[in-house]
Amino acid sequence: MNHNRKRNVVEKVDAPVNSQELQKGSRVLEQHENFQPGFKTAGVSTVAVLADMGNHFAHDVLDALQVSRPANRYKFLPADNTSAPVDDSTLDATIYIPSFSARDAMTPRLDEAARLLPIAASLKCNNFVLLSSALAYGTGCGRQGLAPEEYCPPRDERDRISESWCSLEAMAATHLETRGLTILRASTVLPSPSLVSRLLKRRAVPTLAGHDPVLQLLSISDLAEAICCALGNAKPGIFNVAPDSVVPLHTAIRLSGSRRISFPRTAQRLVRRKHVLEYFRYPWTISNVKIKKELGFMPRKSSITALLEHRGKSHHAAVRHLHFDDFGMDKSYIQFYGKTLFKFLCDYYWRIDTRGLENIPQQGAGLLVGTHRGFMPFDGVMSLHVVVQNTGRFPRFLTHPGLLKFPFLANFMTKLGGVVACQDTAERILQSGELVGIFPEGINGAFTYYRDAYRVQGFGREAFIKMALRNRVPILPYVVVGSAEIFPIFGKINSRSWTRYTEWPCIPITPTFPLLPVPLPSKWHMHFLPPVHVEQQYGPEAARDRSVIKAISADVRAKMQTAFDQILSRRRRIFWGTTLENDQQ
Repeated sequence: MNHNRKRNVVEKVDAPVNSQELQKGSRVLEQHENFQPGFKTAGVSTVAVLADMGNHFAHDVLDALQVSRPANRYKFLPADNTSAPVDDSTLDATIYIPSFSARDAMTPRLDEAARLLPIAASLKCNNFVLLSSALAYGTGCGRQGLAPEEYCPPRDERDRISESWCSLEAMAATHLETRGLTILRASTVLPSPSLVSRLLKRRAVPTLAGHDPVLQLLSISDLAEAICCALGNAKPGIFNVAPDSVVPLHTAIRLSGSRRISFPRTAQRLVRRKHVLEYFRYPWTISNVKIKKELGFMPRKSSITALLEHRGKSHHAAVRHLHFDDFGMDKSYIQFYGKTLFKFLCDYYWRIDTRGLENIPQQGAGLLVGTHRGFMPFDGVMSLHVVVQNTGRFPRFLTHPGLLKFPFLANFMTKLGGVVACQDTAERILQSGELVGIFPEGINGAFTYYRDAYRVQGFGREAFIKMALRNRVPILPYVVVGSAEIFPIFGKINSRSWTRYTEWPCIPITPTFPLLPVPLPSKWHMHFLPPVHVEQQYGPEAARDRSVIKAISADVRAKMQTAFDQILSRRRRIFWGTTLENDQQ
């Protein structure tokens, strides 16, 4: 895009003129030869775009709007000349595109918004669109993936970046809510002044060591199409704008022809603010379900296509159709470790005996409900390995946010299919027909004293039962005996600073941890129990019946405790032997 050309055009519009001259000199963009018909529109509209004269991103959006809807008339209302009279009698809609802060281009200029929004409110049209950002949802280890519009980030994970965007939206609502305000929260737009967009243009891209979050890269042409859909429907509310696909950060850097250079987070904090770095540490993806359903927007370009066009690279069909998991799972990664590290741990180090694998359905959704001991996620990893190797299915385990704080461990858990423990995410996975693994005892089960390791703890809020009932899926309970001995907890140290950093309730004291954090080579026994078919016994409305939930909870706990007791009664030694031999005898 030739920004010099755009500056010249804007300067003509921004000259001191009266309202008629301003209307005649309003910037009407040139039609592009590669225009393709978009979604249906209702007649010709006159649209005003309110932005700062130096806001090059606003110029790019205007170009894309003309390509998407060439029949419309577009007026550029420069923010630098708002004192000039404006003939708004012919305006059908107004779009406000805020400028970004110069430092990191991840926050809007609230001073500009405070000056321009009252002017926007004075215009006669009743259709306003505010171009906001998915940064409004914030990010962090507990942030929900593919966040919907109603998602509210935890208070402790709100940061200055998200607060700035939320302040912008609140300011717009104060001035324009009664006039029909549509807020579009866009993912990373290419090209744009955003930090991610600028970094992906460089030959060398600094990243955080041990973190590889997934990104949503939105083509500016798709953004323009979403704006046109919002203008055509004139439906107030908040709508996410994102492509249908994601791409991991490291892969995006490689496909763009750049080189990745990893630095520790502590080193990068010398040059970048803490809150900025969080967006390169954790994913901040958004759901586009609402805008598809209510505004009819359908993104045409994937994240990879938008990236390659951003870099001016030819995109081979094989590259364009690469698909990556929305939550970061990498099946090839799982299969590689399934033949190497996981095989060694399963067959030689912990020598895991398994029973009941035939109880796992070959297809369809289900809730794997297990026990978690030893505070480290080894039992979840081994459960994944056993299920993948014996059934070919790839369950996704709900993961405590504290595990995703640590570099490398976060990347490891994400590629294995770990997702932040969130009810909405779990239900999304179930609705796609997949298996979801959950440890309903929560963090208390993981940090149980060894003397109580094989007593099934309470199920907390019993949310998994409600999920099973609402989504009509079976509960697949299983227990693991032996994982409690890898890190048997004999004591605990309470530390506020440790808890604040790790989100663990304490520092566990075991024979090897924390001095030598090596798990002991205990003998494991993994037993998958027959399914509890709640979907056959109850309807979805039973999720609101407390007595039904309590009855199912008691039944599942009793079956898991019975399985514990049976295995322990046959187990003669902790570090070797097998209960299967006793069964055969």
